[in-house]
Amino acid sequence: MRRLRILQGMVLVCMLLIPVLIFMFLKGFGKNEYNLPIFFEKGADNPFMECPATDTTQHYIPEFSFLNQEGKRIGRAEMEGKITIVDFFFTSCPSICPVMSKEMERVNDMFRDQPNVQIMSISIDPEYDTPEILKVYAEEHNAIPGKWHFLSGPKEETYRLAKCGFIIPLVDGNGVADDFVHTDKFMLIDELGRIRGYYSGTNREDVDLLILETKVLLHAGK
Repeated sequence: MRRLRILQGMVLVCMLLIPVLIFMFLKGFGKNEYNLPIFFEKGADNPFMECPATDTTQHYIPEFSFLNQEGKRIGRAEMEGKITIVDFFFTSCPSICPVMSKEMERVNDMFRDQPNVQIMSISIDPEYDTPEILKVYAEEHNAIPGKWHFLSGPKEETYRLAKCGFIIPLVDGNGVADDFVHTDKFMLIDELGRIRGYYSGTNREDVDLLILETKVLLHAGK
């Protein structure tokens, strides 16, 4: 009888502890954080040996100002206070660009109603990709005006921005589509101009991750 009472008491204690343990688990779960990396906190890499020497402080996207498909100047100043997703492409690209632009359409659609998220697709063939050409391309990809900017600027400045600002490789094709070399990366830039992620724009799962981490940045900024 005594053993039975002890057993009953232990069962009762366990039953009383279960809600407490569940509460503690949920409380701890609610405090879990999704930490995004901050790239180049001790200065940018210079893997191409083409960029000026940098200090050892946090790297930020440098100043630039290019024309978008509407003929409006858009650049670094418009990135302040917003999350910006960036890629480099060109409209006559015969290989990865069509896939990248199609994936960016998903990003464009996902954040269509979020004013604090914007997209900048920067042409690496600005001599051909005039605002008029970019406007047609933007319409083909259902770009939301004011949300998804297709940009072109001076070639030398564009290539310097890619290599020294966004830290990605780029090779000029001199007008020959098959000779251009560029990355498939989408880059996530926070409201301070820091690089927070690189994602393959030709990989759907990677773009899904970009979308998720953009939402994380949005939530963190609230």
